[in-house]
Amino acid sequence: MSETAILKYDGQEIELPVVTGSENEKAIDIGKLRGGSGLITIDPGFKNTGSTQSAITFLDGEKGVLRYRGYPIEQLAENASFSEVAFLLIYGELPNSAQLEDWNTKLSMHTLVHEDIKNFFLGYPSKSHPMGQLVSIVSSLSTFYPESLETNRSKEENDLTMIRLLAKFPTIVSWIFKKINGHPIVYPNNSLDYVSNFMNMTFGHRTESNNEVDPILADAMNKLLILHADHEQNCSTSTVKIVGSSHANLYASISAGISALWGPLHGGANQAVLEMLENIKNDGGNTQKWLDKAKDKEDPFRLMGFGHRVYKNFDPRATIIKKAADQVLDKLGVNDPVLEIAKQLEEAALNDDYFKARKLFPNVDFYSGIIYRAMGFPVEMFTVLFALGRLPGWIAQWKEMLEQRTPIGRPRQVYTGSNERQYVDVNAR
Repeated sequence: MSETAILKYDGQEIELPVVTGSENEKAIDIGKLRGGSGLITIDPGFKNTGSTQSAITFLDGEKGVLRYRGYPIEQLAENASFSEVAFLLIYGELPNSAQLEDWNTKLSMHTLVHEDIKNFFLGYPSKSHPMGQLVSIVSSLSTFYPESLETNRSKEENDLTMIRLLAKFPTIVSWIFKKINGHPIVYPNNSLDYVSNFMNMTFGHRTESNNEVDPILADAMNKLLILHADHEQNCSTSTVKIVGSSHANLYASISAGISALWGPLHGGANQAVLEMLENIKNDGGNTQKWLDKAKDKEDPFRLMGFGHRVYKNFDPRATIIKKAADQVLDKLGVNDPVLEIAKQLEEAALNDDYFKARKLFPNVDFYSGIIYRAMGFPVEMFTVLFALGRLPGWIAQWKEMLEQRTPIGRPRQVYTGSNERQYVDVNAR
């Protein structure tokens, strides 16, 4: 017999079904609440509201669990390629060798970006933010592929649009990096895998470059992209879906998600880490002083990159990427006072009883910022790289939403404004 919950209100009882997920999580289905009682629920920030039933990502913050389509993130980060994980998220299963070869071939066929997009870069101010460039270019891709705007798109047309966006996104990100550095662009080298091709376009120095990509750096980037690939119904993913629910095209929906990610409360966390480290360096580099400030309840200072809103005991992604961060720093031999301060903070937080008791562990944003800085990315590129990783998750969630025939998003509200009043002529006010 199905479980139900009973809501008592104004002398009546409303019976609401209880939905059980595959990991035994429970939710009350309030889809018929308003029709049966006239009531709605109010939940600022949607912290207790399940917007969908999804088969893509499972997250248990209490236990530090993150799985894509059932696969533990630890196994995927250690063994899989980013393109393999993208296929998994979008289509639900890991590809076999023939499917993976076909998938990678399709991606490589669409890495080139229309030459007219170069004109966009010529029009941007020299100091324009990389995320602003990314938002506008991704949205503008729909103008190059008008078939993506068709209302009754076939599955094959949607698949092609998804592949185009996945393939072109690294090229666009690398062009943005070249733009802010004033360097000539490097075109795709499709003999390389997805991540190595991106690294070559980003750090290569010739228009047709055969620069060797360091395998340690490529592996670290591959892991970072996998770790960021999806995180269930977060702010940017929910934005992609609310825009997509109007049947807006994929480019517009993803552009909206990028805009949401741009906010400092979402995708800007690793940038905030580096800005904090820079402030500590500029103050003289005394980490103990700043650790003491973090412990002082009267001091507004907070350690960025420590603890997590969702993960209450440890961030499973941080455990994975810490090893990669150590490998990258060792490989590059970076002599950077900011990164030295990061090491000191990490060691102190991992061994200080105050931080251990409060679960203030270094999270994935702490280590990702360190890796990106060591590789040579400026802080304003960090959120762009986050978007590159999150892209397959956004696409998978958009695709699942369409397949579920999700109705257009239209939240309700509880009105708290003025009651009805009459218009008064301006001369009588």
